[in-house]
Amino acid sequence: MKVFLEKFIGSAKNETSDRLKGHDQIKRQVAALYSLLANLYGSDKLVLRAGKLEALQFMRSERLEERVLALQKLVFEDPTYDTPPAYEEIPAVLEEIEEEIADNIARRTVEDKLEKKISEKLQQRHEEYIKEIKMQVIKENTGAENAQTLKKLAILEKLEQRKLSTSAMEFLRPSTFEEIVGQERAVKALLAKLGSPYPQHMILYGPPGVGKTTAARLALEVAKNNKSTPFAGEAAFVEVNGATLRWDPREVTNPLLGSVHDPIYQGARRDLAETGVPEPKLGLVTDAHGGVLFIDEIGEMDTLLHSKLLKVLEDKRVFFDSSYYDPHDPNVPQYIKKIFEEGAPADFVLIGATTRDPEEINPAIRSRCAEIFFEPLTPKDIREILQQAAGKLEVEMDEAVPEIISEYTIEGRKAINILADAYGMACYRSDAQGCRPAIRMEDVMEVAQVSRLSPYVTRKASSEREIGKIFGLGVMGFLGSVLEIEAVAFPARSQGQGTIRFNDTAGSMAKDSVFNAASVIRKLTGEDLSNYDLHVNVVGGGRIDGPSAGVAIFLAILSAIQGRPITQNVAVTGEISIQGKARAVGGVFEKIYGARQAGIKTVLVPVENDKDIPVDIKGIQVIPVSSVEEIIAHVFPPAEVDALVS
Repeated sequence: MKVFLEKFIGSAKNETSDRLKGHDQIKRQVAALYSLLANLYGSDKLVLRAGKLEALQFMRSERLEERVLALQKLVFEDPTYDTPPAYEEIPAVLEEIEEEIADNIARRTVEDKLEKKISEKLQQRHEEYIKEIKMQVIKENTGAENAQTLKKLAILEKLEQRKLSTSAMEFLRPSTFEEIVGQERAVKALLAKLGSPYPQHMILYGPPGVGKTTAARLALEVAKNNKSTPFAGEAAFVEVNGATLRWDPREVTNPLLGSVHDPIYQGARRDLAETGVPEPKLGLVTDAHGGVLFIDEIGEMDTLLHSKLLKVLEDKRVFFDSSYYDPHDPNVPQYIKKIFEEGAPADFVLIGATTRDPEEINPAIRSRCAEIFFEPLTPKDIREILQQAAGKLEVEMDEAVPEIISEYTIEGRKAINILADAYGMACYRSDAQGCRPAIRMEDVMEVAQVSRLSPYVTRKASSEREIGKIFGLGVMGFLGSVLEIEAVAFPARSQGQGTIRFNDTAGSMAKDSVFNAASVIRKLTGEDLSNYDLHVNVVGGGRIDGPSAGVAIFLAILSAIQGRPITQNVAVTGEISIQGKARAVGGVFEKIYGARQAGIKTVLVPVENDKDIPVDIKGIQVIPVSSVEEIIAHVFPPAEVDALVS
């Protein structure tokens, strides 16, 4: 830049020297410098600069020395220049001024280049920052959205707006304890154990469809309102089906207790995986903290999972472990560190429900739980449930409809299903006829035919008397039923060479009951069964577990060989010993209800089972007996009893 200036000034000097000499040459040089300053600073700024430096009057002076003084003030920015230079000093002063202007121009050029580069960098950074902000705003507003995903979201939202009416089962589900029929004692026990200041873990036993789940859910709502309750108003009722819970030996997943997602193999959250931090996933036991964990079909759970659950019940916490967890890692969030070091809270009340027998449930679980038994529903209970359901549906029905439906099921849920199907039939018919729907007998019968239903109780008691036939009692799960046991006896072709035939499908203990009965008959009457060809049959076949049919087999054989008829409204249960004693058997409670459903008027049970007889049973007479003599007195008329034992 200095070279350029020198060339510019030099060319100006040469031009001036050719034309003018002396004073005119200096004047033109001064004018050239003023012109250069005007180009450098701008005319307006140059005037302002001169005003600040008190050089404006010298710039306008006619004297060459004062104009040079003004140049000194402007170029060197020094207000102390007060005396104009002497005329002979002007060439040297102008030289200094030229050099200073050249330095200023060079410095300004460098500064301009730097400022330009800085401006370019700042502009680039600014554009990148704006772009980043825009992308962040887009992600916050739409995430990974695009036109296709937004279209699918709109379709889903449109589908959400379409809703059918509530299902019949949901609409007709009991909403109060008064609507739970036939379980007064079980409900009372449930409320007592859950509404206590110290609630207990429980297992609810009973057949399906009697209201176990609904009763547990309602019991928690009632317990929340008790003054001394430990449950808060927001206490959760977490429900899960035990049949869906399985123990994973790899511990990859465990919805009940929770699991740990390791950052490499199981895919922890992205931000955690990038820093190598394992992520605990809390389970249902933590979701139920402070409330109730209801496990339906708890008998179907994996045995190993039972053991894990026991540990949680004892500690009231669930603990996690991972080889990837480093307590000294600064990247571990505080909540993850707390879970690994202290465990997750899991203080809840366990309520399990099952249709299995108590002996099939884990003994360790049973020892920690109170046990409540829900009773099988009677036909009367089914009819009451159906009347309630019809009231909710606001529909009329024939008086015989509840009676018919009660013959096809002993489950409240199944009865509601049949009624709902029949209601659908009635609605279909009423739409065609333009009248109000009403459930008729033909609607129920059509549902039964379409659904291939068969009457639940196929054996009915009667007031008739038959030889060699009596009703025994059996139980499967929590449902009792009657067994038709019949016997026929023929004189043996050869004395003492008779045969005894019994169902091949019956269990070994049931077959032993036949031989026990033979000994008791010989002791009681003197009759030797080896003189008879005897056939004992259980109508419908099936396997009889245990010796509980012993008394019934004894009576059937005794009636057959003596030809004495037995009243067909009496049922018996109990093991028979070779001493003629009636021994205790299991399932008496369920057997009595099964007998009542079959229309039995009198049930004989061993006196040792006296404590198992329902205290408030109605519609049936239950008589405890201890020996075959007592049993005979109740089964046969007095005159025939004397003949039998004579």
